[in-house]
Amino acid sequence: MALWGGRFASGPDESVLKLSRSVDFDWRLAPYDVRVNLAHVAGLQRAGIIDGKDGALISSALIELAHEIATGAFTFNESDEDVHSAVERGLVTKIGELGGAFRAGRSRNDLVVTDFKLYLIDHLLEVADETVLLAQTIDTVATKLIGQVAPGFTHLQHAQPILFSHELAKHSHALLRDVDRMKDWLTRNSVSPLGSGALAGSPLVPNPEIIAAELSFQGVTRNSIDAVSDRDFVAEILFAFAMLGVHLSRIGEEFTIWNTQEFGWVTLDDGFSTGSSIMPQKKNPDIAELARGKSGRFIGNLTGLLATLKGLPFAYNRDLQEDKEPVFDSVEQLLVLLPALRGMIETATFNGEKISADVLGGHALATEIADFLVLAQVPFAKAHEISGKAVALAQSKGIEVHELNDTDLSGVDPRLTPDLRKSLTAESAIASRVSINGTSTKSVVAQLGQLEVKIKSYSGWIASERKRFSGMMGI
Repeated sequence: MALWGGRFASGPDESVLKLSRSVDFDWRLAPYDVRVNLAHVAGLQRAGIIDGKDGALISSALIELAHEIATGAFTFNESDEDVHSAVERGLVTKIGELGGAFRAGRSRNDLVVTDFKLYLIDHLLEVADETVLLAQTIDTVATKLIGQVAPGFTHLQHAQPILFSHELAKHSHALLRDVDRMKDWLTRNSVSPLGSGALAGSPLVPNPEIIAAELSFQGVTRNSIDAVSDRDFVAEILFAFAMLGVHLSRIGEEFTIWNTQEFGWVTLDDGFSTGSSIMPQKKNPDIAELARGKSGRFIGNLTGLLATLKGLPFAYNRDLQEDKEPVFDSVEQLLVLLPALRGMIETATFNGEKISADVLGGHALATEIADFLVLAQVPFAKAHEISGKAVALAQSKGIEVHELNDTDLSGVDPRLTPDLRKSLTAESAIASRVSINGTSTKSVVAQLGQLEVKIKSYSGWIASERKRFSGMMGI
């Protein structure tokens, strides 16, 4: 159903119709479009633009249409340009010409951005919930493996011994930062643009604050031009999704490496692996690899939108129609990726012997020698040099630095006394890192406890926000 055309002598060319048509993808906004229109009709009634009888008839028809949309009984057709024209067509079919009355005082410009915000709030909470569940799963595994010693890496080279639980928990911190960004997004963007009209506001909607409250927003945008042209909120959430995708990619990369024959640290469950069409023996970590692959897609969705927004004049421009598909894609891909990645980690088997087998390889205890000297009042620069000489001696002998005997060590420097020996174990190296962010057992247990508190807090926030906005969708 066309929402414009009175001043045109003819309809648009077929090529223009095809180019302009967005209903194939923006139909996802249909439930939100109905809800926003219901709030708008209530506002028109309060302003005396629509009388009570007509308002009740329009609202009743909109509610009926919402149920038909939910069940699939009503959907778009070839004549619809966008979700708004489809909804209006459905309304006019039910109540005739009166179905066009609800358009007074609003524009597709403020309607679509309001619909889109509500869609994002609804789906952001879904993504946040799945992200919290993934962090919780990682922490559960980390807690089970709390005593497992592992080599820590920098530059993919052995660095220092750590607890494997510390290695796993790092991912939870990153994931919860992603959730925090989503929470921050909702705080900043819980403002309604409805009532802005095409760009100048509307004399027919004098109290948009009431409508905003009915839609569960916490306020109203204060500049109508900014309201209809602002897509910062879209770019922000696409950044949050892209950053989440990067974190998921890093998880995928680690599990892909750990699952190799060479590492053998983890065995993935058959239910979260795939085979080869030609090599019967293959068991591939496709979930982990797809986590890496999809990160590029999330990044592309963000950069594509930023390129679209660059240099746009104010206020609304049709370019902004291109804001939705990147979001829909990122949301839908995250909501299939996150549960699969969670299941992969939850069902994985970790090979403790393999993980700790070469924990001291690569002269991993060299820093312990330097720290021992520092505790004996040797300046660190000198201690670093002495430790490096010990490594060089060990390399010349074809052994690890901790395997040097007391004579070797004292020959490097007389201050390397036999007391050093008790520091040259993975266990003592780990136990010495007792700072709040360290890898000692005490520190990691405390860290996991703090993560548990954060997870409960975020879960509570998600439940609270879902409850707040459930009224918005409770048609």
